[in-house]
Amino acid sequence: MQLPRTTVGVSRWRRFRAAIDWPLILCVLALALIGLLNLYSATHGTRHHRKFDTQVQWMLVGVLVLVAATVVDYRAMVRLAWFGLGAAVFMLVVVRLLGADAHAKGSARWFNIGSMGGQPSEVAKLAVILALARMFQDNEVDRYRPRDLMLRLGALFVPIAFIALQPDLGTSVLTALIILTVGFLALPSVWPMVHITLAGLLAIPIVWETMHNYQKNRILAFIDPSADPRGDGWHTRQSIFAVGSGRLWGKGYSGGTQNQFDFLPEHWTDFPFSVWAEEWGFAGAMVLLALFAFLLVWIVNVALMARDRVGAVICVGVAAMTFWHVVVNVGMVLGVAPVVGVTLPFISYGGSSLVVFFAAMGLVANVSLRKHGY
Repeated sequence: MQLPRTTVGVSRWRRFRAAIDWPLILCVLALALIGLLNLYSATHGTRHHRKFDTQVQWMLVGVLVLVAATVVDYRAMVRLAWFGLGAAVFMLVVVRLLGADAHAKGSARWFNIGSMGGQPSEVAKLAVILALARMFQDNEVDRYRPRDLMLRLGALFVPIAFIALQPDLGTSVLTALIILTVGFLALPSVWPMVHITLAGLLAIPIVWETMHNYQKNRILAFIDPSADPRGDGWHTRQSIFAVGSGRLWGKGYSGGTQNQFDFLPEHWTDFPFSVWAEEWGFAGAMVLLALFAFLLVWIVNVALMARDRVGAVICVGVAAMTFWHVVVNVGMVLGVAPVVGVTLPFISYGGSSLVVFFAAMGLVANVSLRKHGY
């Protein structure tokens, strides 16, 4: 007996709903809600209070992007990966020529979109992850000659060069770390990545000479924050004070003095972890880091369960992007990494970063969904 179409449709919807990766989705939403809670505390009652409203708007956009990235087959997106990488490079060139200045230092990183802004360098990280997955499609990477493999890896470093020219040291280094992490974990031989890593290390003196003075000063302040405590070392010292003053249980919501009295610069974007740790203490900081740890472990689990190599590489790329963002941002807060303007996923204020991370998690949910045959 043939079932009515409505019954079949309901059955398919139930199977689809059961196949959705709910632990991943719920963890992402929990982090996003914590980010809104933290941002409200960091900005309410100040001239920056409108940032909360803007972030809510971006979050709605991010949720829609997550749904789209989950529904559209990731294999179709991977087939267009090189085109996407080229589009990302084109946007980086355009923003270099026509973009809005981010600071008085003259860095051009943003497109203005009405009252909100877009940052192509964030999109470039996602394009690089999809291009890495394209390299592994149909296992063709195993058949590459060393020269062909180096050329394709070299193409992935093109957007990094344009990001560095903005200048945006933090995002360029993070994008390079994503490529290196995926390469070391996914390539059949680690030697190409060893050669690239050694070349990068040998290029450090050249990179240092081309850096802007404020970038050099930030790195020097990281090495010795006490050398310029009221200048470039101010951010790190105030961040450490904020984290330490939270002690075990924190000062309570909106009770942090470093936050409320504006001692901590850029605490809504670069140092949101300081705000959270001051208000919720060591216990709250551990809860937040535990959520990130669960998210990373879950993404790796999805990679291990993926139906093909392409899906696994996408998940490894997203895990690498998330891991390095968390490590570098928390390292900045604790004074064990230089201040390079790296966001904390879902917690920091910033529409481009938020939407890109929602899209990245949508890709992981996509890979998880497709293992069920959708």
